[in-house]
Amino acid sequence: MSATQAAIAQLLPLAGDTFDKNKVTPGILGFIVFAALALGVWGLMKSMSRHMGRVDFEEAPEPGPAGAEATRAP
Repeated sequence: MSATQAAIAQLLPLAGDTFDKNKVTPGILGFIVFAALALGVWGLMKSMSRHMGRVDFEEAPEPGPAGAEATRAP
């Protein structure tokens, strides 16, 4: 048994007595991870809307009768 395993074996029973298992919360680390994900999504949405605003395309003309183009020509 290594020193790390021995330390974990001695400290693990102590961890069971220090907190109430019914009141465990994510804590500050959970908040930081959630906030980072929220900022990432916000940044991606902002970038996507900016890129979609730059898209410029022309729609294809609707197909009409075949003779319509020939009658308009001068």
